[in-house]
Amino acid sequence: MCAYNGVFCAQALDDNNISTVAGVDLNHADIAGHLPAELAMLTDVSLIHLNSNRFCGIVPKTLSKMTIMYEFDISNNRFVGPFPEVVLTWPSVRYIDIRFNDFEGQLPPEIFEKPLDALFLNNNRFTSTIPDSIGTSTVSVVVFANNKFEGCIPRSIGKMKNLNQILFLNNNLGGCFPPELGMLKEVTVFDVSSNNFVGSLPDTIVGMESIEFLDISGNKLTGMMPEAVCKLPKLENFTFSHNYFQDEADACRAAPGKNIVFDGAGNCLADQPQQKSAEECQPVVSNPVDCSKDKCSKVSSPPKPPVFPPPPPVPVASPPPPVYSPPPPVYSPPTPVYSPPPPPVLSAPPPVYSPPPPPPVLSPPPAVYSPPPVYSPPPQPPVLSPPLPVYSPPPVYSPPPPVYSPPTPVYSPPPPVYSPPPPPPVLSPPPPVYSPPPPPPVLSPPPPVYSPQPPPPVLSPPPPVHSQPPPVVSPPPPVLSPPPPVHSPPPPKPDITLPPNLGFEYSSPPPPMFPGY
Repeated sequence: MCAYNGVFCAQALDDNNISTVAGVDLNHADIAGHLPAELAMLTDVSLIHLNSNRFCGIVPKTLSKMTIMYEFDISNNRFVGPFPEVVLTWPSVRYIDIRFNDFEGQLPPEIFEKPLDALFLNNNRFTSTIPDSIGTSTVSVVVFANNKFEGCIPRSIGKMKNLNQILFLNNNLGGCFPPELGMLKEVTVFDVSSNNFVGSLPDTIVGMESIEFLDISGNKLTGMMPEAVCKLPKLENFTFSHNYFQDEADACRAAPGKNIVFDGAGNCLADQPQQKSAEECQPVVSNPVDCSKDKCSKVSSPPKPPVFPPPPPVPVASPPPPVYSPPPPVYSPPTPVYSPPPPPVLSAPPPVYSPPPPPPVLSPPPAVYSPPPVYSPPPQPPVLSPPLPVYSPPPVYSPPPPVYSPPTPVYSPPPPVYSPPPPPPVLSPPPPVYSPPPPPPVLSPPPPVYSPQPPPPVLSPPPPVHSQPPPVVSPPPPVLSPPPPVHSPPPPKPDITLPPNLGFEYSSPPPPMFPGY
């Protein structure tokens, strides 16, 4: 691999006897496609130069394994997505160049906390503000040009001790220039052209003693051009065209013997060629901006608002209301609780709840309320009572259901009529026959369902009259009910009779019957 063009090898850091890939330089190679994630397997690479190719897609996060990365240049390609934060994982990186791609979104403040020497971000589609952390940066060159950065130039810019060149041109930056610009004594190139800066130049700008190239054109600056700016000792090119300056010092005018290039066209300067018309100048000049009250004069106050998003918790409080809605049903149980104390009196309320079903089993009590057949018309209660016969065990609640158990009373009357004559016998069977009763209720409901609401009341009286036979017939049900589970008993009887018959009627089959004999 070390023989490939653009691949450079060196001794491994952990073993001098091994050669390893230390750098990849494939600039202008006309290579297309995505960066393979496997590139991260070259963990000893400290330099990657891939500029001016046709790479696309995103930068793989696996590159974080390249822990000794020093220079990373992927400029002039077709990479997309947010800022490639994988570069933030490299502790030793010094040079990052991602210009002329299609990166977009926010610029992470952490990028200015890296020990960088150069950072090229220009010609992408970044839209954030310039982070205040720029003041902690060690870069000597940083380029923000040709993006969509907005907001102000952070006042922390004055703390950039190593800064030599900084370019903000062609963005959406605005406000007044921070007075801290005068602290940039080592800066040689300062370009803020084609933005939306307003106000006048700060007097402190004369502190930029090393400035050589100064471009503030294409903004909305007003006032007078200070003479001290035009006399900066190392100034070579000063462009302040296409603003709204109304006056300038003589030192700011181009002269044949000067080595300084001044460009003040497109302003509002009297007696100067190529200036704006009075109609263009009047609206801006008549409303000068007071930079002492400008939004950019405040230190880092704007960024704090984002901290207020916590209010979302308020919507969280809304869910609780639905939580309190359930209580209504909670109040329903109390009613059944009150039913036990006075079963006969409060029997009506409980029926609304599950208690009603139990009554069918203990129909005897309802016999007292047999008159309620008048309520039998409401077929709806019967529908509710049958499903819940399963809950027959709770006999205690039997009294309450009578009101809604009218249909059940219709069937229950038979037992009550005969229950008085032989209470012991009637009651004794119920215990063992608690399971059978459920079937009768199951069969009993159908009649109320088939019987139109009116018919039941008419037929309800007869049942009591014919109820006498039912008791006689009632025993059979239990007898018949057991048969289903005890189908085995009937078969044995025929089995006992069959052997002798088979022996007499069939003479040939005996062989298969030997085992029986």
